[in-house]
Amino acid sequence: MRGIQNIISRHFMIMIMGALLCGVALFTPSAFADTEKSLPPRHILVAPEYPSVVVPEGESVSVDLTVRNGGRQGETIDISMPTVPKGWKAWIKTYSFKVSGVFVESDSSKSLTIKAEPEKGTGVGTYVFPIRAKTRDGRLTSASELIVTVEEKEKEEKKAEGINITTSYPVLKGPTDAKFEFSIEVQNKTDAEAVFNLAYEGPKNWDVNFKPSYEDKYFSSLRIKENQSQSMAVEVKPYILAEPGEYPIKVKINSDKAKGEVILTVVLTGTYKLDAGTADGLLSLNAYQGKPATISFFVKNNGSAAQNGIKFLTFKPESWKVEFTPEKIDSLPPGELSQVEMKITPAEQALVGDYSVAVSVEGEKSAKNMEFRVTVRASTAWGWVGIIIIVLVVIGLVFLFIRMGRR
Repeated sequence: MRGIQNIISRHFMIMIMGALLCGVALFTPSAFADTEKSLPPRHILVAPEYPSVVVPEGESVSVDLTVRNGGRQGETIDISMPTVPKGWKAWIKTYSFKVSGVFVESDSSKSLTIKAEPEKGTGVGTYVFPIRAKTRDGRLTSASELIVTVEEKEKEEKKAEGINITTSYPVLKGPTDAKFEFSIEVQNKTDAEAVFNLAYEGPKNWDVNFKPSYEDKYFSSLRIKENQSQSMAVEVKPYILAEPGEYPIKVKINSDKAKGEVILTVVLTGTYKLDAGTADGLLSLNAYQGKPATISFFVKNNGSAAQNGIKFLTFKPESWKVEFTPEKIDSLPPGELSQVEMKITPAEQALVGDYSVAVSVEGEKSAKNMEFRVTVRASTAWGWVGIIIIVLVVIGLVFLFIRMGRR
């Protein structure tokens, strides 16, 4: 009996050893080699997790980007977005910083993020963001794209209760240093006279006041009889350092039994102001008849909006020539200046003396006038001619006196 048990135990041990050897054989390097042989030598793929997304107007987009290396060796893969649709800013990033390349090990993937933000004024439509990937040696490439569809944002309309607020011109446009006045009509739709309190929400450092139309006094409440209407004005003075753009102002009107609000919008174009002059402040120069004389002056944009198409106009004596280099300034950003050289050529017959040449520097919505004093001097050649004539006359007189003396 004991011999039979020994034989069974030996067979059982042999079976266990065989199973172990088979397992070892399955996980030998040759097995890994077979798996590796199933992969192509090199292969990369780039694709957004969601190739097409829909967002409301004004919303930014954030989509995961998968970078796949399906080859047998690790790859350094460069990632780029060759073009970005107009009205958008877009980049590829990790959790904390922008990236333009990533290292991916063999048969593995890495996840990045596509970030896209619309600029102010970007409207509804479909925008395509191309994505390109290539290995560092440029032999492998992959292309994909993210399609963003922007839909109109659903406006949250708050129904006015017991009050009706209307305005004919809810959007006003002008320079930053202007004063804007909106006209509003308020109707009391309740069955009793009410005092309506006035309030607003607007940009920081802006001055907003409520006043009667065509009057200069201000108030903070409005008394309206039942089922009657009353007009009022909202006067807005922008902050002088406000940047060009759109600024909404929410006007709130409410009483114990009624409430309502209206959105007014101010569109700032910036301030337009040009300055011009010379470095030393002097607006005078000397010139000779028929000879060009030059003087330099600067043109500076002291406004907050760009000045485009700046040109120069002159008022000069007849037959004089005035030339500018450059002939015009195509564009001058805020705070920047440009140097201009002016060449003045008096007429050949100009008399000796002082003359005035007026110069007008004209931008889109601003101008600067200067007046130069030009002193015309006699040519030095004529001076030498005069001296020679005087010398000859003196010599002739001396010669005559000598001859007369001999007689």
